[in-house]
Amino acid sequence: MQLTPIPDTDLPQAIDTVRAHLAPGTLARAVFDRIVATRDLVPLGVDTAEHRAQGADLARRFGIGTIDEEPAQAWSYDGRSIRTRSEAYVLIHEVAHWLVATPERRRLLDFGLGAGPESGRVAEADAQLCVTKDVQIEEEALASLLGILWEVELGQPAILAFLEQNWLEGWERPACAENLRANLERLMARGLIDAAGRPIQPESFRARASEAA
Repeated sequence: MQLTPIPDTDLPQAIDTVRAHLAPGTLARAVFDRIVATRDLVPLGVDTAEHRAQGADLARRFGIGTIDEEPAQAWSYDGRSIRTRSEAYVLIHEVAHWLVATPERRRLLDFGLGAGPESGRVAEADAQLCVTKDVQIEEEALASLLGILWEVELGQPAILAFLEQNWLEGWERPACAENLRANLERLMARGLIDAAGRPIQPESFRARASEAA
């Protein structure tokens, strides 16, 4: 949920202010500009059938199962599969959660983070909560940003999730830009994005996982 909605009339100023706090030629500046450029995609359609199909296909490319049901019937993620009757950005966000989670927690309901906001069987998911609040907060931020980066790669209007998930909250302050930079560094340290700030493709991700096993 967006904490402080930014009126359309203020959005150009917000974007310019954050950009000014990101040095030219840096990873964070390049990533920010790619996200902002997806504003041009909004008039072409939001949460289309094609967008949802891309989200489900992305899950399968990583080897994640998919179930054609609403998460409210059980869980967003059941330890094997993502339920796909959600908005496109939600599907991609769940894929990002799978990527961010440890291999052990990929076997747990909603990744051992407690019930997701769309899961119906809340008590069962909460019973498998096995991380601290700090880990919950960190992984939510990382999954949010990684999901947005995947939306960019798929040609979807990632700027909407960027706004909805509060990446421009407090845009007037340098801390907004610093938050983006710091989380990009965390994604890179985990091997989830490359030196250009683009998400690691499924084929490369699986190859690295096999080598580490």
